[in-house]
Amino acid sequence: MSQALESLLDLLDLERIEQDIFRGQSRSAVVPRVFGGQVAAQALVAAGRTVPEDRLAHSLHAYFLRAGDPGAPIIYTVDRIRDGRSFTTRRVVAVQHGQPIFHLSASFQTYEAGMEHQADMPSAPAPETLPTAAEMLPRYAHLFTEPGVIERLLEAREAVDLRYVDAPPFGTVGEPREPRSQVWFRTNGKLADDPLLHVCLATYVSDMTLLDSVLLAHGRGGWVTGDVVGASLDHAMWFHRPFRADEWLLYDQESPSASGGRGLGQARIYTQDGQLAILVIQEGVVRIPR
Repeated sequence: MSQALESLLDLLDLERIEQDIFRGQSRSAVVPRVFGGQVAAQALVAAGRTVPEDRLAHSLHAYFLRAGDPGAPIIYTVDRIRDGRSFTTRRVVAVQHGQPIFHLSASFQTYEAGMEHQADMPSAPAPETLPTAAEMLPRYAHLFTEPGVIERLLEAREAVDLRYVDAPPFGTVGEPREPRSQVWFRTNGKLADDPLLHVCLATYVSDMTLLDSVLLAHGRGGWVTGDVVGASLDHAMWFHRPFRADEWLLYDQESPSASGGRGLGQARIYTQDGQLAILVIQEGVVRIPR
């Protein structure tokens, strides 16, 4: 296991300070605020720690309310909304400096057999044939006027092996493309056999590239090039089938709409053998700087 992955797992190992109150720490991100995927993953950890182990997360719905301060701890308060015979519902509020910065509702379910069907997995090259972030990102160093951007990008993704199928948005600035993006990802190391941990790590990664397809449609490079400004607004995920975050997952993303200073991304996450594991939808602020 890489040291970066160990550090990420430490971030997800929240301190319990009361029965349903947890404290989490943060680390630096590419932009000077707490990475949204980190807050979402930590909130899901907090919710999951108040739920029986035989109940697995099947959905979450979240709102990003304020930018998080990476220099301050985050307090997560869990409300036990419902404990039914099959389903358990939790609500989590993340607070910093006395103000809520994030709100999550999550639902958990005991295993139940039922009807089965799924959308087919799209075609994509094998992940082993694609360049790693360390191989790909330095190719674009000339696009960034701000020093240290490549280093910060590599550091932010050091715990996860994330490989673009095609060039990222900043690789084709000024060239509008089809609003679709694919990446393969897995953690840089093996994980324990804890379903909640794998779901939380997939949640963490899901916020990294989901709005890329919005940028592609307009030939914009993104937050790291400064030709757009933005932030996540809301995030929803449905967990359909078992998966492991330490095995390759295909993140197939597209943007059906952008309007009103907002862009929508939707995606399906498949296991390498073609099982539809997760469905994701996110809307974010996407503005052209004045």
